[in-house]
Amino acid sequence: MSENTSPVCKLGDKSCKPCEGGVPALTRDEAQKLLAELAEGWELSEDAREIRKDFTFKGFYKTIAFVNALAWIANSENHHPDLEVGYNHCLVRYTTHAIDGLSENDFICAAKVDALEP
Repeated sequence: MSENTSPVCKLGDKSCKPCEGGVPALTRDEAQKLLAELAEGWELSEDAREIRKDFTFKGFYKTIAFVNALAWIANSENHHPDLEVGYNHCLVRYTTHAIDGLSENDFICAAKVDALEP
């Protein structure tokens, strides 16, 4: 059995799978279960179509270093968040646009982003 199909495989150890639509978005219950596997601070939106977390930093340089590392993850996984960047914070929002809701890819990327924090 490969690492990505193991039932005990952590989210951050998995890789995103292409999503062109045609699959259902995660239900609220499925999303909440995966949310529990992430670091503190991630929130599920009211409509359960998005997860978000606001990361804070000591200054602009550290914020941009985080954004650059996050961009590398996004391109590696071919799954891209929406970002709002300010002087000392970055709001990261994940959703899978092709299905107008959440997929496992959103949680995989969120776990990889969590690994960036010192």
